Amino acid sequence: QVHLVESGGGLVQAGDSLRLSCAASGRTASIYSIATMGWFRQAPGKEREFVAAISWSAGSSNYADSVKGRFTISRDNAKNMVYLQMNSLKPEDTAVYYCAADFSRRMTLATMIPSYDLWGQGTQVTVSS
Repeated sequence: QVHLVESGGGLVQAGDSLRLSCAASGRTASIYSIATMGWFRQAPGKEREFVAAISWSAGSSNYADSVKGRFTISRDNAKNMVYLQMNSLKPEDTAVYYCAADFSRRMTLATMIPSYDLWGQGTQVTVSS
């Protein structure tokens, strides 16, 4: 069984940067079976939405259009960590950010919520104007 724990959220001003971390823990064999790690976010009163995803083995990634060019997803397999570097933050980036794991091998990186099998508890990011 794998557990995901996010950290790094906080209160920042517009234009600032923030790096979120997601730690995967559990049985080594289970962690190795992760295919894709994703970041999602949910703002108050809105549905949870895709932010970014990265292949756990190959390192390929994709992004939502709203964050492309500002956010970077990365992973450190040796540490079982996934990161989301967020630059040029905007007030509309305010949300609870969740990391998630997809254990299915797919032709493309999953962007849909039902594709992800495991979720962290979330970390709050607040961007003031």
